[in-house]
Amino acid sequence: MAAGSINKVVLAFSGGLDTSVILKWLQQTYGCEVVTFTADLGQGEELEPARKKAELMGVRQIFIDDLREEFTRDYVFPMMRANALYEGLYLLGTSIARPLIAKRQIEIAREVGADAVSHGATGKGNDQVRFELGYYGLNPDIKVIAPWREWDLTSRTALIAFAEQHQIPVPKDKRGESPFSTDANLLHTSSEGKVLEDPWEEVPDYVYSRTVNPEDAPDQPEYITIDFERGDAVAVNGEGLSPASLLARLNDLGRAHGIGRLDLVENRFVGMKSRGMYETPGGTILHTAHRAVEQLTLDRGAAHLKDELAPRYAELVYNGFWFSPEREMLQAAIDHSQQQVTGTVRLKLYKGSAWVVGRKSPNSLYSEKVVTFEDDAGAYDQRDAEGFIKLNALRLRLLGRREGL
Repeated sequence: MAAGSINKVVLAFSGGLDTSVILKWLQQTYGCEVVTFTADLGQGEELEPARKKAELMGVRQIFIDDLREEFTRDYVFPMMRANALYEGLYLLGTSIARPLIAKRQIEIAREVGADAVSHGATGKGNDQVRFELGYYGLNPDIKVIAPWREWDLTSRTALIAFAEQHQIPVPKDKRGESPFSTDANLLHTSSEGKVLEDPWEEVPDYVYSRTVNPEDAPDQPEYITIDFERGDAVAVNGEGLSPASLLARLNDLGRAHGIGRLDLVENRFVGMKSRGMYETPGGTILHTAHRAVEQLTLDRGAAHLKDELAPRYAELVYNGFWFSPEREMLQAAIDHSQQQVTGTVRLKLYKGSAWVVGRKSPNSLYSEKVVTFEDDAGAYDQRDAEGFIKLNALRLRLLGRREGL
């Protein structure tokens, strides 16, 4: 896009080196007004410095929004209902945050009359795709500026030099080369790059920020309960909590016991493999507990179909298609399956693991009378199994006869 083609742009702004440089670069390159938006997604950082940085750089309209409850209620919890795991392991902590940021940017753009939005994602990663699919899904005519795909600032040294040239404050502790990059929100912390790029090398202890080393976790297990209503967690140890407060409580429990670490080599949507380290303490506990209450309450056919849908759902979230009709169709089916998913799960937290040790539900399909090895008093006629087996064996017997067995 040419200079002068943009009047006002809403920038996803953290206040760090990259987005501070982007802010100034947008002002210079496009001669436009920049509106900053900073989202509190539970990343655990003070956000007022971002406001002060924006003010210092001449920004007149500054948005700092606490989105923790919306994030957990409308994004994390629906995904947890789906039991979504990308490539069977990743709980999608970074992926699920992007559509909410994109949604709020578009809302602000409408509110302030901006004709463009901008983000700080690089041209090698998934986040550029996630942000921009969200933007276009919510406003097909919005203009998108992705500086990392346009400028010639290709190194950290170049960014710092640009910042110094334009009197952008760079703290001393930010001037050195970062050993790895991180992204955090209420659901997880991800770390990648630099010291993590060799998948043969073990993740150094100093990379972990969200969990204690399981080897250093308490030597005594801790038992907790989680209550669910219609597929969503509503209480921990009998105490009712809001979605964000509940996830924060589980994060504290998971942190103390070293739960939720994942060293993963994944397939990015843009085509390359990358190695990352994820810490998802509360989400790991929640995922385990949700599956446990489903074991009691979902019919076999519904449960197995749901397990078939989950990888597709996870892929859509990972690739940035949260606002697509296919994700919404899957969500409708998943939410329908959760109508009877109510109950309580008891878990044992110990040395990096969360084990299910009990579950109960008023809507349970489990019948001790039917399953018992003792006299079931006519609840199940074992002679019925003979016909069941022969009907299922019919095609195998016909195949065997044809083959002369």
